[in-house]
Amino acid sequence: MNTESRLNFSVLLGSLRKSSLNAAVARALPELAPSGVSITPLGSIGDFPHYDADLQESSFPAPVIAMAQQIAASDGVIIVTPEYNYSVPGVLKNAIDWLSRVSPQPFINKPVAIQTASPGLIGGARAQYHLRQSLVFLDAFVLNKPEAMIGQATQKIDPESLQLTDVGTREFLTRQISALVALAARVRE
Repeated sequence: MNTESRLNFSVLLGSLRKSSLNAAVARALPELAPSGVSITPLGSIGDFPHYDADLQESSFPAPVIAMAQQIAASDGVIIVTPEYNYSVPGVLKNAIDWLSRVSPQPFINKPVAIQTASPGLIGGARAQYHLRQSLVFLDAFVLNKPEAMIGQATQKIDPESLQLTDVGTREFLTRQISALVALAARVRE
């Protein structure tokens, strides 16, 4: 964790789709951060090969190592992901499987906030609960409240610019980021 008072959070995006609602949310986060907090995107999890223990034994793929190092150097991680089939997207689970095998494990004692956006009413709640299970195993400190589940996201994101335009959602995400700041401060103590 950084020893300076400035905090840097990394964003792990669980979607590969160019016009992803979740990518729109992730892009909005830097401007929603409170003073003294920077938010930067991690590389694409689409660059990770399918997890294979034989491949791991020969060498870790460079994108896995790079992301693990970025996560380890950050003060916290914000995971922004869609929900697929009542769970996390396979590509995100694959990334977590790879990252869980890096030593030292980058998620240990790392503050993590989860955000999901969905056209549906419940905003990806089931994906969040499954993701929490994996993060508990990794000894991450998952922010419990406030939970950010953005339902009916198609009404909150401009379809042409793919910008998060809903004022209430932007204010709520700002509050969640502030809660992650407080969690990071507690972990730091």
